[in-house]
Amino acid sequence: MKKNKGVPVEQSGPLMADVAQLAGVAISTVSRALANPGRVNEKTRAKIDAAAKQLGYTPNAMARGLRVGKSNTIMIILPGSLYYGASQVIPQVLQSINKSLIKEGYNLMIANLGRDEASERHILDLAFGGTVRGAIILSSKLPEIDGRSLASAGLPIVSMLLDMSDAGLPSVVTNDREAMQDVTADLIRLGHRRFLYLAGPEGNYHDVERYGGVLEALEKAGLSESAVVRSGGNLDYQQGFDIGVQAADDFAGLADKPTAVIATSDDMAISFMSRMQCMGLRIPDDLSVVSFDGSPVCAFCSPPLSTIEQPVEEMGQAAVALLLAAIDRPEQKLEMRNVIRSRFIQRESMAAPA
Repeated sequence: MKKNKGVPVEQSGPLMADVAQLAGVAISTVSRALANPGRVNEKTRAKIDAAAKQLGYTPNAMARGLRVGKSNTIMIILPGSLYYGASQVIPQVLQSINKSLIKEGYNLMIANLGRDEASERHILDLAFGGTVRGAIILSSKLPEIDGRSLASAGLPIVSMLLDMSDAGLPSVVTNDREAMQDVTADLIRLGHRRFLYLAGPEGNYHDVERYGGVLEALEKAGLSESAVVRSGGNLDYQQGFDIGVQAADDFAGLADKPTAVIATSDDMAISFMSRMQCMGLRIPDDLSVVSFDGSPVCAFCSPPLSTIEQPVEEMGQAAVALLLAAIDRPEQKLEMRNVIRSRFIQRESMAAPA
């Protein structure tokens, strides 16, 4: 027990200064090594780690942030509730972002599980209250309520999965339009001339980009927009399985049947294929199916589903790098539109038309 001016005070454990003394380095070097290991050379970092372990020192990340007057918490704003279908894009992105932030000495805070009025107000309270150091917003617009907007909170913000570069927000996206154009062109080269497109919500950024890619491929091949029939558009992505079922019913009612189906998410494609097979159609003999997202389960569908795989790991890393650059070097001009290319995985669900 220590004494301070005659008042007994409990010893709270080893301090950062104790670690610095044992390792033979400055306190600022210890702080840097614990918060941003990549900024300290390997030999020094090893000495600091050994000293911290010997003393049993555990840094209190929140206290460290408060001492320097800055939070080390990064807020993630979700487009809505987490979705647990086959297309696990948002959970995979969260995992990538969390991993990257931890490496840089930051904590991840999920600010919301909805975008109702109460959730919007909570997000803005966090932003304006100094609780967070920066924000990454996923696949949605900035919160605005009661005359306040996240854009006015004075926080560094990065948009991911939605291009907001025109609004001056650094954005990390994949090449939705180009990837969909390429896969449609592949289907055309195989001999397909009639298509069914399984659409996401009307006006949604991803649906606009992906359907735009389909139309551009048709135009380049000399085919008209009438070569593709849209199904869906009235449900959100969390109802992907329902969209696939609805599309199967729409397909059954078409007099001039398409020979290839392009889905804007794996969930849609999976439920559509299942319903088609129940109707007696063979895939890909009677109908080719391709989709977007790259869910691992696609490899285990029957037949294995061809899909465009989103680079979620790389996108999460890029979003964190952009945000931390904005935090550490606010005067630096950042690239506004950052595109990480997707990868097409061709499997047995795609073939030439019979």
